[in-house]
Amino acid sequence: MKAFDRLPEQFQNDRVRPYYEQIKKKTGSRVAKRVFDVVCALLMLVFLIIPILVIAVIVKASSKGHVFFRQERVTTYGRHFKIFKFRTMVENAEALGTQVTTSGDSRVTGIGRFLRKYRLDELPQVFNVLGGSMSFVGTRPEVPRYVEQYDDEYYATLLLPAGITSLASIMYKDEEKLLESADDADRVYIEQVLPEKMKYNLEYVTSFGFFSDIKLMFKTVKEVF
Repeated sequence: MKAFDRLPEQFQNDRVRPYYEQIKKKTGSRVAKRVFDVVCALLMLVFLIIPILVIAVIVKASSKGHVFFRQERVTTYGRHFKIFKFRTMVENAEALGTQVTTSGDSRVTGIGRFLRKYRLDELPQVFNVLGGSMSFVGTRPEVPRYVEQYDDEYYATLLLPAGITSLASIMYKDEEKLLESADDADRVYIEQVLPEKMKYNLEYVTSFGFFSDIKLMFKTVKEVF
């Protein structure tokens, strides 16, 4: 883990330091987390490679555009990376609306709605996990535009790798419906939804551990079904 004075400047504040000190003490949990991520990702690929290929063919055949959606997100220490997801919207969807998706969003394709409902669009993120930019459990990565709105304390959520699932993701699994009636979905997300999600994200940073991560993974599967 980087020394505190070597973190990006915006991380070096008094509100992040307590979280940093707690995480620094959990060397064993951090190592176990990474080992689990790699081993689990490799095992999952054995079982998921065929479903991934099938979904890729269906996405390609059902609408014009690329199979995968690659979007810039932010992970550990503010590093930018490209997240992998199956494309669930029409091509160039970001140019046609906000960076958050609302319920009934006209940009979402027919097969995309099914994939999003069961979170199958996130299967390719197993490659992000293998690459080290993501973990199975952690704060869901935001786009740079939203990270620029962070207050000092929120940077603590970037002391650990971004996650495929998180407590905030579970609690806000119906986020699209919350934004459906908003006149300005981006503004509502930044001013209302993001602060509430950050409460759960900061709680995770404070109490994360190997076994609590396993529990969150099982809870995610339960919520999906």
